[in-house]
Parts: sequence; structure tokens; C-alpha cells
Amino acid sequence: MNELTTMSPEGTAEEVVHAPFFIRGKLVDADEQRHVSRDLGVTFASPRLNLNDLIVPRSEPGPLFDVKLSEIIDFLVETGERLDYRTNPYLAECLERTARTNPLPKRILENIYGRGQNFISREALEFQVEANFHDPAFLDGWVERVDPRGQSAKIRAYPPRMVHIAAGNSPSGAMATISQGALVKAVNLVKMPSSDPFTIVAILRTMADIDPDHPVVKSFSAVYWRGGDEAIERTLFRPQYFDRIVGWGGGDAINNLIKYLGPGLQLISFDPKASISMIGPEAFKDDETMEEVAELAANDITIFNQEACIASRYVFAEGPQDGIDRFCEKLLARLAVDRHFASAVAPPPPADMRDEIKVLKAMGGEYRVWGDPDGKGVVIRSHEPVDFHPTNKTANVISVDKLEDAFRYVNVATQTVGVYPAHHKEWLRDGLAQHGAQRVVRLGSASSNVMGGPHDAMYPLARFVHWTVDEDI
Repeated sequence: MNELTTMSPEGTAEEVVHAPFFIRGKLVDADEQRHVSRDLGVTFASPRLNLNDLIVPRSEPGPLFDVKLSEIIDFLVETGERLDYRTNPYLAECLERTARTNPLPKRILENIYGRGQNFISREALEFQVEANFHDPAFLDGWVERVDPRGQSAKIRAYPPRMVHIAAGNSPSGAMATISQGALVKAVNLVKMPSSDPFTIVAILRTMADIDPDHPVVKSFSAVYWRGGDEAIERTLFRPQYFDRIVGWGGGDAINNLIKYLGPGLQLISFDPKASISMIGPEAFKDDETMEEVAELAANDITIFNQEACIASRYVFAEGPQDGIDRFCEKLLARLAVDRHFASAVAPPPPADMRDEIKVLKAMGGEYRVWGDPDGKGVVIRSHEPVDFHPTNKTANVISVDKLEDAFRYVNVATQTVGVYPAHHKEWLRDGLAQHGAQRVVRLGSASSNVMGGPHDAMYPLARFVHWTVDEDI
């Protein structure tokens, strides 16, 4: 369907972006309801939601329940090979629409939409299953286990029925949602985010072109409603329909989901996280080393223009004050650099944060501020973390006497910790884990990851499934 032009309340022409649904193998495209995207306030149109279409009765097995894992992986790999906006018309259209509703610049979106095969590759899928289940046979049927007393049980990782509250900070999250839901053979209902109510449908349309009747295609529905709409959520979020709610989002979104939980309906939460960097005194030995470390730190800070949970926001530095200040100058210069997943100029920080930065700049004293909150980058040096949540390429460099002084600011919401030099990881990691941190990496490598590793301190696929036991004692 072509985009429509309507009149805004101010009397100006307003182009409405179309966001079709995909429900159990069928595309549904109609201009029946209007919504506004959260980040940019863009109007988009969708079909009217029919809740009955979204329910697969428990008396009816899911389309994937008895499909072999190898067949699912084959289909996902074939889909991944087609996920390039330069050759896929659905992704090309999706790119243009997402560029209007998502705060990520179009060039970064192009880099994401051009590498779908990297997100859904055979080696990545197979290694992910092996890491989560050790024996993939648990997904294909009943596996016998015998205990030390000789008593046997047959165990199956039974396919779940899941609602996914999808992430909106990057289209790569859509690819993860589809591949993970398919690997565990789930019945999947995806609530798309307002900042990207397009990518999941584009992927499902690509799958339907390969085989419209494939069980993976039939196992997904992707729709949009405004989060927190109780008339919809009170009806859908019930254990007679679903086993799991997989929630991505901010604190308000996760708290909204919690109120629907009860016996038989569990929440698997990828809730708000913040990442940090830890820089040892070795970084300040000379200007050349400081420039190298500044580049590594900037690489972690600017991921998706600091929209991602893995993007560092706080940099704890042990070293001489004058060295840390010279490092801050060098870091500012590296924030204003075009990168594969970051732009030289990001959207400016929110107005309240800009005001906070201006106040700190005027205060002086224990605070020093480099740069302006104009999207090119800001570095704030202090002795304790600032009171606000740094974003839009804002780095808070905290001077500490010893690196382990940073532990008191680490908690269960600390996701990734980038460390320089790398050998400090070994003695820092236990203390970081004790305080709640989930992932420790070399500084500069936060956007890379080891295939099949835990996410948010868990192996998610093993959490998704319904573990069922047939005991024979």
C-alpha cells in the first residue's frame, strides 16, 4: 500500500507511514488505525487489531512443534541469505520507513539492513543451540537420562507459546527475535515497537516468498499496539494462551508487564542496562597511548550513537588528574567520528540533559566539561557519576584512586564492562560479577561477542522452553 498524505492538527500536510501486520502466514495491510512513534513523533497507520486472530488454542499444536531442528535452521539460513536491502524489496521499503521513525541515522540503518546474513548464519545458529542445550536432541524429542541410582527419565525441551515485546533501538533485534523464536519451535506473537513497526514484517514476508506454507512462517504473528493498553494486554497476557512474555524495554515497559504475571505465565526480561569502561594507569603513560585508548573507549561509547545497552556511558579511570584531563580532550575528538554503527553527529541529547550539562559546565570545581550537547559528543570529568543517564554520545569520565573503587557503582543493571589494559580483566571480573555485572570485555570490543554466549546473565533459549519430564521409576 502506498503512503498517504493527511492534514496535521496544525493544518500542514503530513505523510502517514504504513505498518502492515503479518499474522500466521498472511500479510494484513490496511489504513484503519493511527499511531505515533515514541522517539520522533511520526504518524504511522496499521490495520485494526483482531485479538482472536492472534491466539493458537492449546488444543492445537504449534506449527513447529514436530519439525526437526535441522529443517528450521536450513530455512533460517536461506532467509538470512536474502536479508540485504540492496536486493530485497521488502527490506528496501522497510529501510525508508524505519529511517522516518527510528532515531538511528539512515547510514547506520543501511549497515544493519545490509548484513542480515551475519545475524542468521548456520554456524551462529548451531553454536547458539549447542551453548544453550548442550544436546540439541532435547529440542527434537524425548531424551533419556539415567540418574546415579539407575532410575530413568525422558526429558524434552517442549516448545513454548511466547509473546515478544520487541526491542526498538536497532533492527538487529528483530532478526534475533525471529531466529530465537523459531529455534525453540515456539508459537510466537511479536508486539513490534513504535520506533520500528516494520522490520519483523519485512523478514516474515521474505520467508513467505521462500515458502508461504513453511511452519516457521505459520508460527509467527507480528502486530502493533500501544504498550500499556490494558484492553488488549489483559485479554492476551493469560496462561491459557501463552507461557512466556519476553520483554525488551525500559523500566516503565518492564514494570507494566510484571502486573500480568502469575502461575503459568513467566516474564523473561531483557530490562534496562547500562555499560561502563574501566581504564588502568597504564593508559596515561604517554600521548600516543592515550590516543589509542581514547579511540577504543569512543568505539564502545558511540555504539548506535549510545542507544544500545552495550554502549559505555561511564568511564572509570585510575591515573594522574592532568593525564585524565588530557585523555578527556582526546576522547572528545574521537566521539565526533563516523563509524560503522555510529555517526559523527548524533541527535542532540534531550532538553533536560542539555540543561544539566550547561549547569555542570558553569559550575566548574570538581566538574570539567569538554564539548557541547549538540550531538558531536560531550565528555564530563567528575569524581562521582553524574546524576543523569548519559546518552547521545555523552561520556562521564570518573576519576578514581583505584579501579576497584568503581565496584560500588556496579549493580545488576551493569551489562558490559570494557577494560584497559586487557590483563586487568582477570583480577577485576570476580568483583564485578559479585556486584552484578554480566559481561567483561577488552576495551573497544563491546559490539563484538562470542557466539552462543549468555545474554543478560542467562542462556535465553533454555529459559524460553517448557522443560517436561517423563519419569520411569
